[in-house]
Amino acid sequence: MTEDNPRSGAPTASTGEPRYGGYTRFELELEFVQCLANPWYLNHLATQKLLDNPSFIAYLDYLQYFKQPRYAKFLTYPGPTLKALQLLQQEKFRKDIMSPDIVARMLEEGVRASVGGSLPNETTTAT
Repeated sequence: MTEDNPRSGAPTASTGEPRYGGYTRFELELEFVQCLANPWYLNHLATQKLLDNPSFIAYLDYLQYFKQPRYAKFLTYPGPTLKALQLLQQEKFRKDIMSPDIVARMLEEGVRASVGGSLPNETTTAT
């Protein structure tokens, strides 16, 4: 059982929580869930058939706890990470992410969001 660190709100191992390679379960889950912000990683999971595994899908559902502000504050890129967690709950998305075109579109949308709307070399037409 974990207790909360009052300074950070993160679970601590002060109660003897098991460590895996020196890390707590929370630290490992945080590292994994942050990887989901990378569309190529999602594609990799799909090509390895992990997104077809009911146990893995249940694990992704379990990770929804990162939506809570108490845990979301630890995410480096909360927007893309939480969006990926949401999308991975949809069977259609789990199939679609196999396509490099979908990956490219997600990457483009991520870059567009980070630069505030339009990509360099894009022309906009006045209407």
